[in-house]
Amino acid sequence: MVDLTQYLPILLFLGIAVGLSALFVFLPMGVSRLTGAHNPDAEKLSEYECGFPAFEEPRDRFDVRFYLVAILFIIFDLEAAFLFPWAVSLDMTGWPGWITMMIFLAELIVGLVYAWKKGALDWE
Repeated sequence: MVDLTQYLPILLFLGIAVGLSALFVFLPMGVSRLTGAHNPDAEKLSEYECGFPAFEEPRDRFDVRFYLVAILFIIFDLEAAFLFPWAVSLDMTGWPGWITMMIFLAELIVGLVYAWKKGALDWE
């Protein structure tokens, strides 16, 4: 027979975590219903975006340019995340580290110029 008592602290932790999570989710909803803060009307339930009603079907596909801009943002955000540790450790990496980073930045610049020439950053 296997002794499962060693898993009791983990089960206790999970039980407390689930209980607190449920408390943090459902307690504010219950308090708002009891205190009268839950008062839906047509204006509160209306869909809005940027302060005006939506004029398109919400299930329409997004233009691919939204995704291209998001991908470009992630790429250049990662570039910025790589620049700080590189700059801090430049005295240890020396010239090979500097040359490697310049090659990396050149590749990113070529990618940005390519995206710019293809019109990925142009909005109509």
